[in-house]
Amino acid sequence: MSTSALRLAGRRLLVSLPVLWGVSFLTFIVLNALPGDAATALLGANATPREVRALSIKLHLNEPFLTRYGHWLGSALHGDLGSSLYYHQPVASILWQRLPVTIELVVYALVITFVVAVPLAVLAARRPRGLTDRTSMALGMGSLSIAPYVLALLLVLVFAVDLRWLPALAQGTGGDVRDLTLPAITLAVPLAGFYTRFLRADLLEQMQSADYTVTALAKGLSRWQVLTRHALRNSFIGLVTVIGLNFATLIGGTVIVEQIFGLSGIGYQLLRAINNQDVPLVEGIVLVFAVVVVLANLATDLLYGVLDPRIRHGRSRS
Repeated sequence: MSTSALRLAGRRLLVSLPVLWGVSFLTFIVLNALPGDAATALLGANATPREVRALSIKLHLNEPFLTRYGHWLGSALHGDLGSSLYYHQPVASILWQRLPVTIELVVYALVITFVVAVPLAVLAARRPRGLTDRTSMALGMGSLSIAPYVLALLLVLVFAVDLRWLPALAQGTGGDVRDLTLPAITLAVPLAGFYTRFLRADLLEQMQSADYTVTALAKGLSRWQVLTRHALRNSFIGLVTVIGLNFATLIGGTVIVEQIFGLSGIGYQLLRAINNQDVPLVEGIVLVFAVVVVLANLATDLLYGVLDPRIRHGRSRS
């Protein structure tokens, strides 16, 4: 790995530390501003004020906001995210059980996205304004226009109800491929539409104006060879950047998709924790989401050195 890429990733990591702190602090503020409290949510509407007060004291909910946040932050810095108020289990244990499902869902969705977007964009760029190009643009606009929950319901109607190929709801607690397929497609469709349009536009720009593509075409290479051997590799640099910028949106989409399909990932657990006002669990999940996004951006910085030799050798792009 290049020194310049590692230096860039190191700077990004230092910048990310105050971002992670800000995310945790804002989450604590929002949860503190919600009506009601965790003690009432845990005991139910029929609990007496005395019972609510006793549980609040036991859970330290009666302490000032900054005191509670300071206790949580101090423990988190030592690797202890506390215990769930609702499940009475360590937050780290719950995350360890649920996180693999969400990671598998995200990876599956990205694989589907690449399998669809890259070939479609290359075929569209090969013959601009041709049938494939017009079809890909129409599909891209359609995929970006439909709401994810509507798409999820349509997929369930077609593949689970009519064809009965895939289950409408997850059948277990693990990340079975059949359980993950419809949720992954739901996440991948809008991403594939966006990445197809982006990659197609970048490829066309290179084919029409870049000196090296014009020279390669003048030397007798076919348009297909220039696209796949030269232009596509350069376009991957921009595509990696866009993926890094959109990764937070992809992670956020898992919260809704996991609810619809009943997947037991941390996105599914997040909404339940919010409803129960389970502050330690919400804080732990949000912090994990933030760390995953930071790591994805660090991976993006490191990939620059792999895809662009000028970065790998410490030279700036012109």
